[in-house]
Amino acid sequence: MNTVSIKPKFSIEKAHKTQLQLSKQIVSKDKLPEKIRLVAGVDVAYAKGISIGAIAVLDYNSLKLVESQTALCKTRFPYIPTLLSFREIPPTVLSIKKLRVQPDIFLVDGHGFAHPYRCGFASHLGLVIGKPTIGVAKSWLFGEVENVKAEENVVFLEHANEVAGAVVTTKSGCKPVYISIGHMISLETAIKIVKHCTRYNRIPEPVLKAHETATTEKRKINIASAINK
Repeated sequence: MNTVSIKPKFSIEKAHKTQLQLSKQIVSKDKLPEKIRLVAGVDVAYAKGISIGAIAVLDYNSLKLVESQTALCKTRFPYIPTLLSFREIPPTVLSIKKLRVQPDIFLVDGHGFAHPYRCGFASHLGLVIGKPTIGVAKSWLFGEVENVKAEENVVFLEHANEVAGAVVTTKSGCKPVYISIGHMISLETAIKIVKHCTRYNRIPEPVLKAHETATTEKRKINIASAINK
């Protein structure tokens, strides 16, 4: 597992330069096993100065929960737009290390290549753990919509004549999700996997389960804090 050192104090400019450097290492080709067996969802929650990393691993075919893990650490990095990965990678990596099974791919609640500095949370995480990742965000961050290529509820995000990601309507009548490659996957395959993992909600099941896991842990922390007051 590669590591990315993060100093307690560093400039936003230097952090953005780091993202641009890391973006050059992103692999945009499929590096998946012949058959995907396990898919993981990634989410991070916050409570009382604590970062809660949550991983939910599902069977790829049935989308049934196989394993979930959480990890807690002190929140040491403030919320800064476009620098979410520096804040969320520490608790996420800790939770991944606790897994007993090894997912084939990770669906991350955040952006990947569709990022002003081409390396959002999903891409940064993929580079750190050396695993295929997909960015699945709930809102727009970067890129212009290219309506001409709209097909099967998929509209591509472009910037400077480059495809950065896709706006995908996974469930009719609902808001779209914003999909981009994280690492070791093509955009076409990323869209197919997200669609396969979507059932009753516009958000794919692995990310939903990770969110539920993180929310449960957050509730415990808040209750414990209230009791100890």
